[in-house]
Amino acid sequence: MELHEIKNFLEDMEEKIDNFRGSLDLEEKEIQIAEYEEQMADPNFWNNQSKAQAIIDESNQIKQVTESFKAILSHIEDIEVSYELLKEEYDQDMHDTVVENVKETEELLNQFELSVLLSDEHDHLNALLELHPGAGGTESQDWAEMLLRMYNRFCEQQNFKVEVLEYLAGDEAGVKSVTLLIKGTNAYGLLKAEKGVHRLVRISPFDSSGRRHTSFVSCEVTPQFENENIEIEIRSEDISVDTYRASGAGGQHVNTTDSAVRITHHPSGIVVTCQNERSQIKNREQAMSMLKSKLYQRKLEEQQAKVDAAKGEQKEIGWGSQIRSYVFHPYSMIKDHRTNLDVGNTSKVMDGDLLPFIHAFLRQNISHN
Repeated sequence: MELHEIKNFLEDMEEKIDNFRGSLDLEEKEIQIAEYEEQMADPNFWNNQSKAQAIIDESNQIKQVTESFKAILSHIEDIEVSYELLKEEYDQDMHDTVVENVKETEELLNQFELSVLLSDEHDHLNALLELHPGAGGTESQDWAEMLLRMYNRFCEQQNFKVEVLEYLAGDEAGVKSVTLLIKGTNAYGLLKAEKGVHRLVRISPFDSSGRRHTSFVSCEVTPQFENENIEIEIRSEDISVDTYRASGAGGQHVNTTDSAVRITHHPSGIVVTCQNERSQIKNREQAMSMLKSKLYQRKLEEQQAKVDAAKGEQKEIGWGSQIRSYVFHPYSMIKDHRTNLDVGNTSKVMDGDLLPFIHAFLRQNISHN
């Protein structure tokens, strides 16, 4: 890294730091921390333990943001001082140290930016991810299986744990539907960027004439809410419960009893299924939990829509809209239609490299808020 590159880095950092100062309102955060510390010093602070713990958690979260930001500022100041010294008198050892400091600062800033991007109330929760092929039979079902592999690879890279709650194999290939429970910090915050319709253009391996086909798969992502923290009433007369024999991919984990459960909520039209447990009772409990999460998410989206309408905002609803195109023929390109980000290395993306798309989506959402 040459001296002029270090100068360019410092100029870029100055712009990013100014943007963070404006969006984070650090002075207000310092006031909040002081207020929380005053409350924690009160002898009666622990009289209400749940409220006390909530205050502590909020205070720690704000402190983490401010302390991380101060650490980045300290690194940048060190680089600025060293850069000025290098301009006056070049020293190879100091130059090497500055280059290392630049790399470390860039990594700290990336981590800090991600923590800011994932600061919505429900981002830290586990995620329920469902894939549903569109019209097209085997073509779209095979595309759904390709996406399932992509998300499994992504979760491996993020050290997320994946549980298959429901799997319905395709007639000839692929999957008709699949539901995953993805466990890990910020699982929902990252995967919410995947909600919508994914479009594939390729030469079909199932077409003997070698024609090009277009396939669609919808991806639905919902936070897994803690049921005790949400107020959703589900009346028994509003649901119907069906049981059936569970089976996994390739005939794996076939049960000899009707342990799989499907619950239909008639007022909303929401259908949830669960088959990963051998016990019908446990599958029903998991399915009810999924239904509550979906109904609560819908309630939150309706409330947000009312707020947006009051503000005169027009926001596109993600569900049902085409968010990304994966073109394998006549050229290789994956393009996100929301952010206009495109990537030419399709195999890398299909192997789970989704963070560029996810980060671009999150940055766009922050800038629109």
